[in-house]
Amino acid sequence: MSRIGKSPINVPAGVDVSISGQTVTVKGTKGELTHRLHDGITASIEDGVITVDRASEERSLKALHGLNRSLVDNMVTGVSQGFVKNLEIVGVGYRAAVKGNDHLDLALGFSHPVSVKAPAGVTFEVPEPTKISVIGIDKQAVGQVAAEIRDLRKPEPYKGKGVRYAGERVIRKAGKAGK
Repeated sequence: MSRIGKSPINVPAGVDVSISGQTVTVKGTKGELTHRLHDGITASIEDGVITVDRASEERSLKALHGLNRSLVDNMVTGVSQGFVKNLEIVGVGYRAAVKGNDHLDLALGFSHPVSVKAPAGVTFEVPEPTKISVIGIDKQAVGQVAAEIRDLRKPEPYKGKGVRYAGERVIRKAGKAGK
């Protein structure tokens, strides 16, 4: 049996979980998320604990068992605590600023500023001009937006300039040898 799939999910106080057929809905202080389980995967809730089970020992269901359990667990965590991805900007003149509630303006060394619009459920915070926080309740959406911002100017290996995840280590190259 899947080691991840068989572990139970504890539901914290203040989180309401409803299961109807294949649809799991989780409501919390930060919002509401819904997920439809794959066919052959079922979920049940008893005494504040969610368990995810599979119908048979078929190989494809074994692969989906742990996935669906992790998705439900991420929903419970998202509506109770939320998710944050932190990014750092390295480079002279590279900076970020929040414009309005859902736009992020970036100066990344291009001839024009780059504007990123936040999808529904995701917000931006810029505590310093070189630090960006992507915040939301959907783990997949937060990670996707952070990856798209990083793709605008990936860290290059010679000077290390670009957008990187907080704590990401960029392996540097030596460059040309001078005379």
